[in-house]
Amino acid sequence: MKKRILVVDDEPDINFLFKMILEENSEFMVHSFTDPLLALKNFKSNLYDLILVDIKMPEMDGLDFYREIRKIDKNVRLCFVTASEKYYEPFRKEIYDILGENCFIQKPIANEDLLKLVKTMIKR
Repeated sequence: MKKRILVVDDEPDINFLFKMILEENSEFMVHSFTDPLLALKNFKSNLYDLILVDIKMPEMDGLDFYREIRKIDKNVRLCFVTASEKYYEPFRKEIYDILGENCFIQKPIANEDLLKLVKTMIKR
């Protein structure tokens, strides 16, 4: 059975790239959204094995998205994604205590590294 991954990033190219990389590996099925509010509206508890969410988005940032998802599904694993080093370290330190796990993806990321990280997070 394929593992389900939700990708939420306001950049369509990132959504397409992550989907392509992860679905090339026949272990994964990926749903993606460029609008975090729409992703939240369509989210179902116990449907996804992992969520990859951008930190900085115009409608809702990744931390607010995370908080809303936790109200629906307390068990889904989540990794934050960022292209900005400006946000990466401060956000990482702030969120680490909340998450209890350390999953951050710095864009750009090599295809093999993305696959390895996703597989590791799903196995936890």
